[in-house]
Amino acid sequence: MRSLLKLPLTLALGLITSPLVLAEDLPKAVQQLEAKGAKIKGSFDAPNGLRGYAAEYQNRGLALYLTADGKHVLVGSLFDEQGQDLSQAPLEKLVYAPMAKEVWAKMEKTAWIADGKADAPRIVYLFSDPNCPYCNMFWQQARPWVESGKVQLRHIMVGIIREDSPGKSATLLASHDPAKALAQHEQAGKASTLKALEKIPEAVQSKLDANLAVMEELGLSATPAIFYLDDQQQLQTQQGAPRPELLGKILGKR
Repeated sequence: MRSLLKLPLTLALGLITSPLVLAEDLPKAVQQLEAKGAKIKGSFDAPNGLRGYAAEYQNRGLALYLTADGKHVLVGSLFDEQGQDLSQAPLEKLVYAPMAKEVWAKMEKTAWIADGKADAPRIVYLFSDPNCPYCNMFWQQARPWVESGKVQLRHIMVGIIREDSPGKSATLLASHDPAKALAQHEQAGKASTLKALEKIPEAVQSKLDANLAVMEELGLSATPAIFYLDDQQQLQTQQGAPRPELLGKILGKR
C-alpha cells in the first residue's frame, strides 16, 4: 500500500473511472472489507472478468479486485505482462487526488504565519516548532526564494519538541505582527530571545490544538514537515530540512 506522505499525489484529472460507489451497490465480499474500515471511493475496469474497486484505508490507497463469481476479493497491485501496474492510475484518480486536495485545503485552514509576499506564485506549507533547529535551517535555505517574491512559506505552528514549545508558538501567534515576530526569531537562530507565554489564551490554544490535530492526522511526528505543489501540480512532501539539491524541487527556480 502507498502512504499519502510518500506518494506523489496528482491534482490533475486522469483515467476516466466510475463515480463513487454507493454502499448498497457493493457486492457482499467488498462490503466485508468496508466493514473492516476500507472506504470505497469508486470502481474501475479490470481484465479477465475482474472488477476493480479503489479504497482508502488508514490514509493509503488500496486496490481491490472482485473475482468474476462476485464472491472473492483480491487485495493489492495488478501487473500486466509488460510489468505495468494497472492499479496505479485508478488509485491516483479515485483516492490520491481527492486526498491531496483535502490535505491542501486542511492546511489552508490551519493557523499559519506567512513568510513572504501574499502574491508569491508558489506556496509552501510547513509544520514548524520554534525550538526546531531544522525548521530554522529551512528558513535560512529559503531566503533567496522568499526575498525575491517567488515563494511564500506558511509556518503551521505547533509545540512538540520542548516543554516551552507550545508557549513559544503561542507567543508568535498572539503577536500583533506574527510575521515580523517569526522573522526576528528565525533570523536570530540560537540567539533568539523569544519567550514562551506562561498562560496561553484560550483562542490561541485552540489554534495550536487544531494545528497539532492536523499534524497527527497526517501521521507526522517531527518538524519541519514540508508540503508543496511541484511543477506538475502534484502534492509532494519533505520531512526534515531538505538537502541543497532538493531545494529547487520544493521552492522552484531561483
